[in-house]
Amino acid sequence: MLARLAELIYWTGRYVERADDTSRIVDAYIHRIAEDPFGDSQVTCRSLFAILGMKPAGEEAVNVQTVLEELVYESENPSAITGAVLAAHDNARRAREVISSEMWVCLNSTRNDLGAQREEASRVGPASYLRFIRDRSALFAGLTDATISHDETWAYLVLGRSLERIDMTARLLQGRLFAAEHSPDWLTLLRAAGAMESYLRSSVRRSDPEAIASFLLLDRVFPRSAYHSLIVADQCLDELTRASTHLDVVDQARRTIRTTQSRLEYMDPQALLSNLSEILTLLETTSATANNQVTSNYFRQSVATSWASEVGT
Repeated sequence: MLARLAELIYWTGRYVERADDTSRIVDAYIHRIAEDPFGDSQVTCRSLFAILGMKPAGEEAVNVQTVLEELVYESENPSAITGAVLAAHDNARRAREVISSEMWVCLNSTRNDLGAQREEASRVGPASYLRFIRDRSALFAGLTDATISHDETWAYLVLGRSLERIDMTARLLQGRLFAAEHSPDWLTLLRAAGAMESYLRSSVRRSDPEAIASFLLLDRVFPRSAYHSLIVADQCLDELTRASTHLDVVDQARRTIRTTQSRLEYMDPQALLSNLSEILTLLETTSATANNQVTSNYFRQSVATSWASEVGT
């Protein structure tokens, strides 16, 4: 595959996942503010910006409207939800020759509906807009798995999605460290990760922080857990290794992924909370490092748009 197309597909996967995960995190925090009208909403909103690696544009008070304008509806910033959707659409438009027509229609119709969805959100609340983003992201993920061959195109897209998911899962849990008093409770974090029903159906019947953190980070079969995302990323890199002559190059990223995977695999769940800060930092570093290793060797030598707090690629 041409490096230009590979890069476009990879970042399409990242941007769609970024929009999906950011919508979940923002939704959880907005519900937290609504449920606790006597809490300090400004501190909660600022902690949300910190988790997502961004700073409010102004120095004035930060409120829910600031969050909506800068983290949800902002179209120029690919770290915001709308900006990520538009970036994914632009990448997919330039890579239409390697994705299915159904994947393209999904992103194109999503882009075209953003204005109407924002108008509806102004009447009924932002939850409708955030739910729309999650539903369309899920549709795109399903079409990705069902309508294209699981070849290099699929591997690059799912690799991008997996690395973004690792980073975003870590960011979601960072809220418990940055401002635990003003962040959602652990059960709300489960909902934000789309993990509530899977958690309740699992063999774990406890609702304590240790069990929830273990599920979101270490579970072997839940597709949004950090450990499972590492497994999928490694499988994608294995596919790209067999399809490429740059075996040593891909192995660099695989070593990064596998080192972190091994750390989580043999992690004592009972010691997870006491090492949570270290583990979350490791996951964010792993995502950024693997991204840089893949980018520097397989894509064009240019700076890719990433999170404001990430090291440039």
